[in-house]
Amino acid sequence: MDKLGSVAIVGAGDFIGSAIARTFAAAGYAVHGGRRNGDQLQPLEAEIAAAGGRFSGHTLDARSEEAIAAFLDAANPADAPLEAVIFNIGANVQFPLLDTSERVFRKVWEMACYAGFLTGREAARRLLVHGKGSIFFTGATASVRGGSGYAAFAAAKAGLRATAQSMARELGPHNIHVAHLIIDAGVDTAWVRERIAAARPEAEIPDGALMDPQSIAETYLMLHRQKRDAWTHELDLRPFGESW
Repeated sequence: MDKLGSVAIVGAGDFIGSAIARTFAAAGYAVHGGRRNGDQLQPLEAEIAAAGGRFSGHTLDARSEEAIAAFLDAANPADAPLEAVIFNIGANVQFPLLDTSERVFRKVWEMACYAGFLTGREAARRLLVHGKGSIFFTGATASVRGGSGYAAFAAAKAGLRATAQSMARELGPHNIHVAHLIIDAGVDTAWVRERIAAARPEAEIPDGALMDPQSIAETYLMLHRQKRDAWTHELDLRPFGESW
């Protein structure tokens, strides 16, 4: 059996990003995670090490060309070459249109779209040398539908989706699998539950209303393992109770 290589996660946050790291590490990959405050990845690194896996945490500003290039170089050692890169930055904010400042719009675009372009381009430069690999992007409902109060977020996520489509068409013939996942529901996190409670204090969250980050992570692993004669470019994921 061939030795597995490395997986890089840009946006290794506490929920989806951490679940992706645990899932790929458990499958035998060397996982490299990057986030703005890399010291916050130390508990995850210890957890994965205790389970027998390999994980390395990095401080990363995904809006910097130099930082993304250095991060992916670190995730591409000779003894465990890069196999997959996952862009998982959210930047989900809600602002009424008239309260959306130029700074807010630009910052959300930089985080959710521009950083995705940088990640995809630098991932492609390294994976093309290997002649294979995967580049995956975490999208959202806003990737395909702009909601009230989400002009900045929808613009960024729609741009990321279009970038992923272009990359898939360009890189697919070179044996690079590019996929975009639309997460079409709230993810079961403390932050999401707090927002729901603030909006509807008396309401209970029904079974099937939120997505388990682990389920999303397992979908990424499945995509990476797909045979290239039946690659998926886009998947929309939602719990059974979600109205759509």
